[in-house]
Amino acid sequence: MEHYTFLRQFADSWMLLLLFAFFVGVVIWVFRPGSSKTYRDTADIPFRHEDKPATDKEART
Repeated sequence: MEHYTFLRQFADSWMLLLLFAFFVGVVIWVFRPGSSKTYRDTADIPFRHEDKPATDKEART
């Protein structure tokens, strides 16, 4: 079997299934219970210090 043909068949079958499973895993990881607090905290980072700059100690956390 030619090398290109083998890789093409592999990409069309097993690699497609592997990448689909990876995608489903990422979606499940993102929408898992308990993750919304982490994402909400990360989304609020730009608004933490609107009135004054953060101190060095606050900036490290």
